[in-house]
Amino acid sequence: MIVIRGGTVVDGTGAEPFAADVAIDGDRIAAVGAVPPGDAIEVDATGSLVAPGFVDLHSHSDYTLLVDPRAASAIHQGVTTEVVGNCGFGCFPIREPELARKAIYGYSPDVPIEWTSAGGYFARLEAARPAVNVASLVPNGQLRLATVGLDGRPAERGERERMKALLRESLDEGAWGYSTGLEYAQEAGASEDEVAELCAAMAQRGGLYATHTRRRDDGAADSVAEAVRVAQAAHARLQVSHLVPRNGIEESRRSMRLVDDARAGGLDVEFDMHTRLYGLTHLYAALPPWVLGEETARQAELLRDPAARERMRSHRSILSAGGDWGRIVLLDNPFWPEYARRDVASVAAERAQDPLDAVYDLLLGAVDEPHRLMVIIHAYTEEEQREAFAHPLCVPGSDATTLAPDGPLADTWFHGAYTWASWFYRFMVRDERLLTPAQAVHKLTAQPAARIGIHDRGVLAAGARADVTVFDGERFAERGTTFEPNQFATGVRHVFVNGVHTLRDGDLTGERGGRVLRR
Repeated sequence: MIVIRGGTVVDGTGAEPFAADVAIDGDRIAAVGAVPPGDAIEVDATGSLVAPGFVDLHSHSDYTLLVDPRAASAIHQGVTTEVVGNCGFGCFPIREPELARKAIYGYSPDVPIEWTSAGGYFARLEAARPAVNVASLVPNGQLRLATVGLDGRPAERGERERMKALLRESLDEGAWGYSTGLEYAQEAGASEDEVAELCAAMAQRGGLYATHTRRRDDGAADSVAEAVRVAQAAHARLQVSHLVPRNGIEESRRSMRLVDDARAGGLDVEFDMHTRLYGLTHLYAALPPWVLGEETARQAELLRDPAARERMRSHRSILSAGGDWGRIVLLDNPFWPEYARRDVASVAAERAQDPLDAVYDLLLGAVDEPHRLMVIIHAYTEEEQREAFAHPLCVPGSDATTLAPDGPLADTWFHGAYTWASWFYRFMVRDERLLTPAQAVHKLTAQPAARIGIHDRGVLAAGARADVTVFDGERFAERGTTFEPNQFATGVRHVFVNGVHTLRDGDLTGERGGRVLRR
């Protein structure tokens, strides 16, 4: 028995905080209230808030949890559960491992892809013993890569049937729903009716449909409307991923009104938003599918070929859609250190090139490891964040991978990994005073847990799983910055995952109690 004594309980339901002890017996909460002294391990929570472990509804940790299962960046923020397989990116189903890498964030050759199915991935993840609990959606990007490949067209009838079979197989093996990333090259060819057909197959099993919509610049609200139509046609629950578009607050407000109207009309719909003022993706996202699908040597040939470049220019990508290369900033990388932390427009001007030619040259210089060239897309304002996060249907998410400043991921970064939950609490509770501690904790715990369909986590109550975070509400804050992101958050004192004391007095214990959560 473990007793967390003397803290203020914020139970995740949104109810007002109250003074209470929390008793843990094995992997369950045994009691919340006055726990008499006895033969138990005592944890002093005086002056701290005691909350359910935080739930990251929008994570991309699918692969980094295999590479380094400590999930140090998440644990130091009180995160105990992550939902992966978002934006159509993920680790199953897989036909060709080399091709599958095109729809995996955090891929590392240190962990070879030796599975093909959801069940195989879950078994491999269990063998890694992650520090956090993990639930996964079925990524549409991998469904298409396993059937259509990188052809930028709608799937044919036989391909749709194969995708539905793979989707159902993945759901039967424990996935919680289905995700799309329709702005990315591997899915841009998917038609609305194709997505609706797959979504309907998922909805028959009661899962959640999460979508990174087709356009997030010009036409962003229209893409939210498409997501609503798909969910309505499929009779599916809908989660609009990082709803706020990249083209201004009026389009953001229009997008939120579409969600509100759909909700009022009976659709089970909510949305999430990451906590950065910018988007983050690979520079190779600028390339059309017919280039991405080629082997490395052939890609290099195409990138050198003026005629091929001319054909590439017509591709509307996540990077070119906004029409402003001044907001696309190259991050630190080993290939072009002289251009790191600079925007593509200024790099192109220095090189006396068109921005797309500069992009093609930069990619050519990193053609053997293109996943190491990443960019940020300056896109959002704090006013947009305030309005989104205060909305009752919105929850925050990392939109990042779990990382650690030492070990195999020491030289890896993904903005939001070390900062998302801590930034959210600091910004919305202490700085802006738009949410109370109880409201903020609800958005970090019970609301996302209920959204994915996990009913025994996200609240502190007798019988619930013993995922618990003890933190200082006045000190909980991020330290990572745009160009120095890999810094642990401050203010979290203790974290328990399924009753395992994973963070003690702000330090990792070396114990990992996470589980793969199968639906």
